[in-house]
Amino acid sequence: MPKPVAYVVSEELVKVSSLLPSNKNRSLLVHSLVKAFRLFASQHEDGTRCLQPIRPRKAAYKELATYHTREYLDYTLDPENQREVNSAEVGIEGKMNEFGLEDDCPPFLGMDEYIRLVAGATFTAVDALRTGITDVAVCWDGGRHHAQKDRASGFCYVADCVLAILSLRRPIPAPLPDSSLNAGRADGQKKPKVMYLDLDVHFSDAVSHAFRASRSAETAAQVLTLSIHHAAPGFFPISPLAGLPLSISDEGNEEDNTGELDPFSLSIPLRLGASCATYARVWRIVDRVKDTFQPDVVVLQCGTDALAGDPVGACNWTLGGEGGMGWCVDRVRGWGKRMLVLGGGGYNSPNTARAWAYLTSILTGNPIPLDSDIPDHFAFPLYQPSFTLDVPAGNMSDQNDDAYLNTIERTYHRICDILEERLARPDRPRHRSRITSLTRQS
Repeated sequence: MPKPVAYVVSEELVKVSSLLPSNKNRSLLVHSLVKAFRLFASQHEDGTRCLQPIRPRKAAYKELATYHTREYLDYTLDPENQREVNSAEVGIEGKMNEFGLEDDCPPFLGMDEYIRLVAGATFTAVDALRTGITDVAVCWDGGRHHAQKDRASGFCYVADCVLAILSLRRPIPAPLPDSSLNAGRADGQKKPKVMYLDLDVHFSDAVSHAFRASRSAETAAQVLTLSIHHAAPGFFPISPLAGLPLSISDEGNEEDNTGELDPFSLSIPLRLGASCATYARVWRIVDRVKDTFQPDVVVLQCGTDALAGDPVGACNWTLGGEGGMGWCVDRVRGWGKRMLVLGGGGYNSPNTARAWAYLTSILTGNPIPLDSDIPDHFAFPLYQPSFTLDVPAGNMSDQNDDAYLNTIERTYHRICDILEERLARPDRPRHRSRITSLTRQS
């Protein structure tokens, strides 16, 4: 009997998430469209339900402190620190700047509840996986991949992606039959290997840096992060890890672009206009990384700001067809691993609602046809002019030409070899490129 997909939602979560300054009322649109398409009523052929709503809990301070600093939590969880300040309040303004509460992350009323409930919603999804209630858990209000250990960043106030991975890595004390989270250990004490895959248009800097910085002989081979994103000079976020990890010349010489290559912190940077054809081609790399790493659990961040029509305007991705967002999510589903599916960026809110409703249906195994009409509900006028589910491609040309994609493929052929070597010998020193080594010898 198939297990239902766990879907984390509540009126309180929708209300609090809809306060987020960068995405006002987006949460309301998303969950309302999922309900309008009657996905909660869908059933498998044997009569079991496909989608199980689960109420989120609030994260405890202790849980948040497994990653965030106490100084950051003490400040952001204090209701007194949720108002905007004027220039005369220099001391207060300086403190807010210290914690990143400025520019794209202003303080807002309800910020403390937002942090606790969004993190708690992601923890609720993790709990559903860890206890065996489901094999796929969805939390569209999560996926905040820019929040740092000690400061807000990039519209993100809480590092729920990092917190989720840390929680998934904890061994389950009691054995669960047929559970990939126990990874074959009868006593259930083996820590699962987690692959974090990020589809947002922006590089997953906070997640990648968090686990790269914490590498040790014990944890090096246990968490792998892979971000597929747009990259260009000055494009947020600025990070040495956002480009190709390795450069390989036509002569076969290697040059490390990250300072010290970590094959468990990976990125696939795409040029302007990335289309379904580009995503389909680089997906061969994703599959090989997965096959090499052999994760027990996959955390999939599904930011929608790479879709055509998003205000970011960097990509020309669509929902349907080979290489489309739905196709990619279905491929991950086909891996047969336990999945934690999170939201993320996306600033055309009706299109984000379209995408996440569609992806929810794919995860249940009953995809909604993309030419379906938007059901009549309170937000119906926002889906003009098409009033259909699909997010079609725009007119942007794809600058990811064959030569550039060949470079990515050649690079990842070598990176996967290095990854395989590291997995075979997790205690060996990090890889140093041949060019770097020759320079040091001279």
